Amino acid sequence: MKTILGTPPRGRRRATTAGGHRVITPVTASVAIATSMTIALAVLAGLLTGVLMPRGPVTTAQASIVLVTSFALGAAAGLIMRSRWPMLLTPVAYALAFELARWGAVGPTVDAPRLDSSYGILALLLGRGFHALIALLPMVIGAGFGLTLARYLSGAPARWLPTVFLLLLPAALALWLALPARTPAILGADGKPLSGSVAELTTVRLGGHDQTILIRGHSVDAPVLLYLSGGPGQSDLAYSRVLFADLAKDFVVVGWDQRGTGKSYASLDPAGLTPAQAVSDTIELTDYLRNRFGEDKIYLLGESWGSTLGVLAVQQRPDLYHAYVGSGQMVSQSLTDRRIWRDLLAYAQEAGNWKLYDQLITYGEPPYRDVPYANAFAMTHYDALTKPYAPPQAYVERGSSAGLGPYGIFASEYNLVDKVNVLRGLIDMFAVMYPQLQEIDFRADVPQLEVPVYLLDGQAELAGRRDLALEWYERLDAPIKRLYSFENAAHSVAFEQFEALHDIMTGTVLADTYLEP
Repeated sequence: MKTILGTPPRGRRRATTAGGHRVITPVTASVAIATSMTIALAVLAGLLTGVLMPRGPVTTAQASIVLVTSFALGAAAGLIMRSRWPMLLTPVAYALAFELARWGAVGPTVDAPRLDSSYGILALLLGRGFHALIALLPMVIGAGFGLTLARYLSGAPARWLPTVFLLLLPAALALWLALPARTPAILGADGKPLSGSVAELTTVRLGGHDQTILIRGHSVDAPVLLYLSGGPGQSDLAYSRVLFADLAKDFVVVGWDQRGTGKSYASLDPAGLTPAQAVSDTIELTDYLRNRFGEDKIYLLGESWGSTLGVLAVQQRPDLYHAYVGSGQMVSQSLTDRRIWRDLLAYAQEAGNWKLYDQLITYGEPPYRDVPYANAFAMTHYDALTKPYAPPQAYVERGSSAGLGPYGIFASEYNLVDKVNVLRGLIDMFAVMYPQLQEIDFRADVPQLEVPVYLLDGQAELAGRRDLALEWYERLDAPIKRLYSFENAAHSVAFEQFEALHDIMTGTVLADTYLEP
């Protein structure tokens, strides 16, 4: 081939490094190969992530791996193509391959995006948005780093200052991921950890899945109280630490992120998540606590959905429990929802709120088909049906001073991934479990319990819940049953009336069921 003196063959260009070394870089014939290699790597990474992590990274380890590999993939693509195109091609190819590989995953945070409500937007941000932050952002920055490095190696001008500045973003994200979750120690009068106390976050294996519990107590020799949080899908670890701090003086208080919830979100298995499995997990956790703390029986406190779970567990294994305490007691999910729907419809007519009226008619009478979006819409209007009341000042002050943030996500018990999982667990776990609760009605299913029952009643509770709870309580046959009614409480009575709960547990429940005569 003839060439003009000093001109390299067509299809290649020559660069000279600072040391005088000539480097050949692809320009035309190699562009197709470089592009194909880049897309192939991105597709492979997306497919592997979709198969191994169909919900995206759901643990700190997974998030760290995705962040590092995504940055490395972007850097390799930038080096291979030596242009800005990988900053677009790589994340797009990765995202498309990921969506294809996880086709069939179930839940609002992985379903097709819905932008017709704030709930749908939140689900999009928690699912695809968080994954994009962990994977796509480092990938784009990595591609820019690869391009800068390629220019430097070829002797071309390299803009290192903006590149290094951008590198601080994934570095900061990696550091945030590395910050561990913890729960504060219980301190004595001297400001040091109290001797004989317990304050720990730990993982237990329940039903073949790792699930997280929070254990706090001034003495490991105290009776054990297991708290079952609401939802389904809500994580109350932080709230149980703050609002049950007084109870922890007399009990070993155990909070639990049930499978698919909060710190246990990674255990979400839609096919295996049923009320029966939740009861089985509760009983297995009960046995773990009995064995660990040397107790024949423990106490069970259920809030909202936790009250459904608690009653079912006590009914199945009454020999494991000293007593059952219900707060925000649920009796029939389907009838409650129908009553609330009708009450909201009547309110909308009376108030002339035809937008609310039309939307309720569009969703139709429960049980809702559009779960959880219809439920979320109805719940945002519950305040219209709640009787005016003033929660106790102690509750307001303790909750605000703790600085827990919405759903407790600012608490030290949650690391970065946990904070996201608290919210997406509430969405995804609810979507799986809620439809399975429609046939439960304690008035027919649970006419009798073989353990003492203590019910906390909030007089400002929605009538659709409260009326059924009082009706069930009146019918219920139990060795001991006591009803505590509070004017200044609504649904979350155990939290709102935490001081009264402490007095009830130590002054009545222990005397009835635990202390020697």
